[in-house]
Amino acid sequence: MDIRTLTAAQNYAGARSATQADPDHSGMAQGLKASFQDFAATLKHSEQMSQTAMVGQADPHALVQALAQTELAVETAVIVRNKVVEAYQEILRMPV
Repeated sequence: MDIRTLTAAQNYAGARSATQADPDHSGMAQGLKASFQDFAATLKHSEQMSQTAMVGQADPHALVQALAQTELAVETAVIVRNKVVEAYQEILRMPV
């Protein structure tokens, strides 16, 4: 197999663009950021509701609703984390 310098340089230049960041995919990053902020806001709201319930100033129904939302948010985060770990492990198993 004969690899010439010019051919190798051209192939490298063509493959190089695949490794650079694509500014068109910044919307996905913004969506993830918004999701993380929503998750943090849900946890903070639940914590505040729990603190007000401890001193007897919160509606019990609102407390249960906030805790249910937090439980759903945590379960969703765990499922997403598991999928990311599973995808990472699958990538590691790929032959090079």
